[in-house]
Amino acid sequence: MSVNLRANQSKELWYHLGALLTVTAWGVSFVSTKVLLEHGINPTEVYVVRTLLAYLLVLCVCHKRIFSNSLRDELLFVSCGLCAGSLYFIAENTALEYTLVSNVSLIVTLSPLITTLLVGAIYKNERPGKGVLMGSLIAFLGVGCVIFNSSFVLDVKPLGDLLSLSAAVCWSVYSLVLRKLSAFYTVMFISRKTFFYGMVTAIPFLIAIPEHTPLDVYLQFDVWSNFLFLGVFCSMIAFIIWAFTIKGLGAIKANNYLYIQPIITLIASALLLGEKVSIVGYVGCSLILLGVWISDRMSRCR
Repeated sequence: MSVNLRANQSKELWYHLGALLTVTAWGVSFVSTKVLLEHGINPTEVYVVRTLLAYLLVLCVCHKRIFSNSLRDELLFVSCGLCAGSLYFIAENTALEYTLVSNVSLIVTLSPLITTLLVGAIYKNERPGKGVLMGSLIAFLGVGCVIFNSSFVLDVKPLGDLLSLSAAVCWSVYSLVLRKLSAFYTVMFISRKTFFYGMVTAIPFLIAIPEHTPLDVYLQFDVWSNFLFLGVFCSMIAFIIWAFTIKGLGAIKANNYLYIQPIITLIASALLLGEKVSIVGYVGCSLILLGVWISDRMSRCR
């Protein structure tokens, strides 16, 4: 019995490490995306290029099976492509053009709370306890400290903030749909279908772009190197690890790790962009880690 317990604890530890690695990549991806946008690349083009690269790589190792078990499942994969692909990333990337990066980071990080509420509303036997809610609220307070860092002045621009909120809702819906699909399909198959339908549903947005980025821009080192990071690591590897994490930890517990994303963004900004971290930022980091720990601890004790 003790051997099985240790094996389960070891497996769960790997899930937690996977979640941490994933949010680290996604935290740094804000900086990479910002670099690409500053080179004049359209938000939709940023998403399509990084996803196409990830899709081709996954297709190399997962290409024998084309369709899912049923039309219902195929439609669920379409929703994954929408919620975790085209709608999420285009909304998030576009929001960066209309509002502050800090606003986008803060609002997108609402997705764990939204996921908690959705899971509680759909699955009566999985309604979050007070401990989980308390941990989420503490972590969200920490997010506020990290985002505002040295200033509590928030420059509100409704369009960008609404797009960010839409992205947060999309990610929460994706987490719930992924939960259903992961019981019947492999992680590689799910990732490949998500990437594919993400690109397909992005076509209308791509057509609507009045002027596309010239090819010579993509040949610049800062551009193709950031696309490699976004496509290979942030899209392909991170999505696959995240699918395993959702399956192993559950939607609520896994999504609480997204609170750590602003910490990573804060560190990356300090190292790569020279931004300073104030005492408020350090307090926020501590609150985020405390909130995630409380939420995880309390969910085990239920």
